[in-house]
Amino acid sequence: MASSVELFYLFERLVPPDWFADLIPEKGAGSGKGIYSFAVVIWLMIVQRLHAKGTLSGALQQLLQIRPANLLPDCKRVREGNISSHPGGYCQARQNLPTLVARKVCDHILAQLQAQLPACPVDCPRPVFLLDGSSLELASSEELTAAYPPTQNQHGTAHWPILRIAVMHNLANGLALRPSWGPMSGSEAVSEQALAENLMDRLPPEAVIVGDRNFGVFSVVHAARAKGFAVILRLTKERFKKVWNGTAVCGQDQPVEWLASRFDRLRHPDLPPQACVAGRILVAQMLSGSTTEFLYLFTTLDLPAEQILEMYRCRWNVETDLRSLKATIRLHHIPAKTGAMVEKEILIAITAYNMVRAVMGWAAQQAGISPRRLSFSHVQDVVEAALPALAAAESPQQYALHFHRMLDYAARCKLPNRSHRRTFPRTIWGHHQSFPKRKIAPVPSVPQKTI
Repeated sequence: MASSVELFYLFERLVPPDWFADLIPEKGAGSGKGIYSFAVVIWLMIVQRLHAKGTLSGALQQLLQIRPANLLPDCKRVREGNISSHPGGYCQARQNLPTLVARKVCDHILAQLQAQLPACPVDCPRPVFLLDGSSLELASSEELTAAYPPTQNQHGTAHWPILRIAVMHNLANGLALRPSWGPMSGSEAVSEQALAENLMDRLPPEAVIVGDRNFGVFSVVHAARAKGFAVILRLTKERFKKVWNGTAVCGQDQPVEWLASRFDRLRHPDLPPQACVAGRILVAQMLSGSTTEFLYLFTTLDLPAEQILEMYRCRWNVETDLRSLKATIRLHHIPAKTGAMVEKEILIAITAYNMVRAVMGWAAQQAGISPRRLSFSHVQDVVEAALPALAAAESPQQYALHFHRMLDYAARCKLPNRSHRRTFPRTIWGHHQSFPKRKIAPVPSVPQKTI
């Protein structure tokens, strides 16, 4: 854990101000010069994501009262303590922050944390990543409405632009890769399968991809095998019949060759003429509510069937991870009004999420338990409460004391022991009511005088 203390300074040690030297333009907007340097702006955006209110002024007060010496530049206003408490300067600095800087910071912090936490689950020599997709609600602006058109139904067009996003989270430590996203509706709409194929370029070598029925299609399997990744994907009953062309038997574990169908070639004309993926078909029974149904899995792994079923059973963790991102990190509705700010908000939210996950991983190592046994929401509260003391530490010894105290409190945030997983009916994520349509009030008639 000493190496973690030396590396993890809750952002200051992960990406020190010197790391930004090669990213800073000489002059102009977004140069990162002045009080609100790149390091200060990203630190404030992370604090804003971890803060309960999540406002610009709340994050700025953290900067004014904590005054992290390792981040603030050496200038006259900082030395005299004359930094304005108005969030206008911070707001403008957020807008001027280049998206390339936010992207590189997100990838850099993820790489630093991955090197410090176990990447492979128990009894598996390869890293396993859980794949899933979701949607995010954006603010209504002319630019975002054009880039991410709102959905439509028989009642008309919705008010909020909708963004489709695909994520991959490490099964062992919960760290999230930089996600991929695109419009959900309109002529430029992208599918979750296409976003998943883009995410594969960010995976480590020999990774294993675990996904549900939405990703159990030939294009995803073929793309994964072409890039050297193994898969564990659930199939629908109809697709299982086409791949296996036989009767499902509980406990079935048979080799199969998945050939591209005519529909696959129409949707993906770049497939080779004899596109085929060799793998295995696994059939098991599972309890869905009060009924029992078959579970159809396609995998390219050579592991025992029991281990593959156990790995797929852990796929549900990505659902709770998305809940943490959308509810706890407040990513379900992004108030930004431009596409650039939407990208920066997503990247910084993923960075803040990974930092909390890292604390959970280190606390779990200290307590000798799995990181998945800890509550993300409770650990985030611990991290938020510990930020002022960590940032105000005057020596490495004092910082190490506060850091280990934070890990001790985080290790106590265990989830309750349940005999079985709770089941709830599937519902739609709620939000505040949409704006009513503006109606023109009728002009009152003026009675005419009679002569």
